[in-house]
Amino acid sequence: MIDLGRLRALHAVASYGTVLAAGQALHCTPSAISQQLAKLERETGATLVEKDGRRLRLTEAGRLLADHAERVLTGMDEAEAALAAHRDTVTGRLTVSAFATACRALMPHALHKLAAEHPSLSIGLIEVNPHEGLELLRRGHVDVAVLDDWPEVALRYPEGISRTELGLDHADLVVPHDHHLSGKIELEQARGERWIGVRAGDVCYEYLIRRLPGVVPDFQVGEFETQLTLIAAGLGVGLIPRLARSDLPEKVRIVELNPAPMRRVVIAWRDSSAARPAIRAAEQALREAWRINRERQALLVR
Repeated sequence: MIDLGRLRALHAVASYGTVLAAGQALHCTPSAISQQLAKLERETGATLVEKDGRRLRLTEAGRLLADHAERVLTGMDEAEAALAAHRDTVTGRLTVSAFATACRALMPHALHKLAAEHPSLSIGLIEVNPHEGLELLRRGHVDVAVLDDWPEVALRYPEGISRTELGLDHADLVVPHDHHLSGKIELEQARGERWIGVRAGDVCYEYLIRRLPGVVPDFQVGEFETQLTLIAAGLGVGLIPRLARSDLPEKVRIVELNPAPMRRVVIAWRDSSAARPAIRAAEQALREAWRINRERQALLVR
């Protein structure tokens, strides 16, 4: 009988391409992955992987078994979810991926609530962009993904992934306090400004360059707080989602945009694990965190 742990190792190598990355995904050493693959080859009597430079390439037999491994692991997810649903207990391990803003604005409350109400649940968190989060979810390396989905960018959800919307998060055009733009404007009117944005590859960056083709931010930084600091220094303007900020710093102000840019904040999970009580508990905790954040934002607007 083929060992399930060895199938997980093969599936991880098929997903990530290197023993190091597979070990990181499965929280074990590269040598442990190599040992599992060697035992699996002895078990099956087939060569499953070949070296290809610094990467591993699956042989035809390896690809065949990896395809079956994905179906087996999906079946295991479904079995574990069904058993947990039968017990109606929130136990096991739950790993969540979330984009950076959600990690700061939503996850502290949600994770605290889960830990307090479900002490038998082991919780993990990975901060990644939405594209990476969806891929980790598809591969089974996280259980829940919190994503930001701009309509203009439109995330592509893989087959077997379900999702629900937490709500809409608006973005504001933030400018230096003495900037010439004021009143209600269209985003196009700010095309000629010096832009301060997030790094290329971020979903918010993709939104900006799709709405204003040809615009490339002069300053690309990793944190919205850094953007606000640079705007306050009079170095340019930026689009800042409300979820990403609390009080605005001095020397900046908001210029109203029409239409207002907005993104959907989404929770996603695999269909195979949908019956797990832990998934429902995570959704409830995130919805409460969202509600509290919206109430705080309403006070800031006033």
